[in-house]
Amino acid sequence: MLLAIDTATRTLSLALHDGEQIAAELTWKSANYHTVELAASLAAMLGRADITPADLTAVAVALGPGSFTGLRVGLALAKGLALANNTPLAGVPTLNIVAASIGPEDVPLCAVLQAGRGRICAGRYRWRGGEWRRDGKAVVTTWEKLLADLDDATLFAGEIDATGVKLLRRRRSKAYLLSPAAGLRRAGFLAELGWERVKRDRMDDPATLAPIYLHTP
Repeated sequence: MLLAIDTATRTLSLALHDGEQIAAELTWKSANYHTVELAASLAAMLGRADITPADLTAVAVALGPGSFTGLRVGLALAKGLALANNTPLAGVPTLNIVAASIGPEDVPLCAVLQAGRGRICAGRYRWRGGEWRRDGKAVVTTWEKLLADLDDATLFAGEIDATGVKLLRRRRSKAYLLSPAAGLRRAGFLAELGWERVKRDRMDDPATLAPIYLHTP
């Protein structure tokens, strides 16, 4: 059983994957109470699934970008479980989780996370070889700057706030806004990405795995 942990932003999500299907999933918004809410939510989910930490065969964790506190909380729990039970660990970039929730499209995708103080984290993807693949580096920017550089028709998904919705609708000839449900970052997709890493034996060392920060704390 693989456990997926995503605490990268105020959207927190947990999932269990048995190798064939999602066995359990929990996603909620937190007012920055990650430390208080995460362990209790995980214990409740494991209890409902009749699973103990010792039953886990792998752990996948959102690696960033994201909030400094959020990433540290999730990574600390993931590393603790992996080290305590000698369980394989896989870190997955947060924006890849957003992209994984979107089906195949002919136009590029821009995955977005909130970065605070009016900023966003954005990463561009293109559908190639049956999956969304990163097209360039993720950046910390603003909606105004991001859309000023928009030349091609592009899908937008992820944590899109009211400002983003307003500006995207102004550019609707090139900017296609996916529904909030389609772009919700869910640990079920992180779990699927984690299982792919397990099958390819591409796991990380808990002692050296570090979060991805796009700017300095």
